[in-house]
Amino acid sequence: MVTVTLVAVVVMALFFDFTNGFHDTANSIATSVSTHAISPRNAVAMAAVLNFAGAFISFKVAATVAKGIVDPNAVTLSILLAGLVGAITWNLITWFLGLPSSSSHALIGGLMGSAIMAQGFGVIEWAGLWQKVLKPSLIAPFAALVLAFALMTLIVWIIKRRAPAKVNRIFRKGQLVSGGFVALTHGTNDAQKTMGIIALALVASGNLNEDFTRPPTWVIFSAALSMAFGTYAGGWRIIRTLGTRIAKIDPPQGFSAQTACASMLWATAHFGFPVSTTQVISGSVMGAGASRGLHAVRWGVAGNIVTAWIFTLPMAALVGGVMELITRFPGGNAIVFALAIVISYTAFAARRWETRRLLPPEALESAPI
Repeated sequence: MVTVTLVAVVVMALFFDFTNGFHDTANSIATSVSTHAISPRNAVAMAAVLNFAGAFISFKVAATVAKGIVDPNAVTLSILLAGLVGAITWNLITWFLGLPSSSSHALIGGLMGSAIMAQGFGVIEWAGLWQKVLKPSLIAPFAALVLAFALMTLIVWIIKRRAPAKVNRIFRKGQLVSGGFVALTHGTNDAQKTMGIIALALVASGNLNEDFTRPPTWVIFSAALSMAFGTYAGGWRIIRTLGTRIAKIDPPQGFSAQTACASMLWATAHFGFPVSTTQVISGSVMGAGASRGLHAVRWGVAGNIVTAWIFTLPMAALVGGVMELITRFPGGNAIVFALAIVISYTAFAARRWETRRLLPPEALESAPI
């Protein structure tokens, strides 16, 4: 049965997917843009198309989000709505500040916070959370760092007698492939999380069997499309952080970072682990940058990113829990939905105001969000 609350949850889930897309645009294109391998607008267009295609490759991550974090039998539509608003709020805060935090952890944190507030700590599948979310999220960025460092070390050995201009030209072309691979695997990993949330909403409302192995086709298509639109909108502040502020990246390092990141995302998606693509690409950039020596990495910026990672899950959980409390009031679901609209409008308006303040008048017409 389709209810107003179910529609609200689906709309919020797709909007979260949109924010995930523009929040994580940098994951696949930041290094390509910073090394001038491709123009920013062409890069986001390519990433959007490949994000859309990647969403159709595997559905194991969607199953993990729907069944492996919170007990599906204890979840209500109000819990899902509150959790989504918690995740969206934190995504918009970190996007505005230019911090490449984890949209995955924001979603999981928001869902956990609202579920715990409603049903208590027993509603969380703690073993699944540790085995499928927390442990892979701790291992994947470090493994990506090591892989990028090793790959870059090998590349340096191969190209050490080659002319730098020719090497850079070759690896800029290579970045079109490696960046596309990251975009494809990003779609496979991140779009699946929204599919899992919508599938969980359908289970909670009695519109989908709990033992599903694949989300309905309309869920897959709409999640993929929302991610693609969000990617095309672009998250330009985060692109700058990942592309230039962590470490100075040249084309061979960009290729190494992207290849390491995409390989890690492909492997984790195969096992159904909803890892943070932001953490993985950040680890890859650090590893590629460190190939020049530890001094080449701006560890202060990296420390700020790590801090954002640490706070994401609990802060999104806190907002999700508060939103769940609001749903208990008369008309509470409508209030939470309205709050999400107000928060989103405020974030976009503030960003647009700051863009107008910082850019000259002739640049405003083409200014990104």
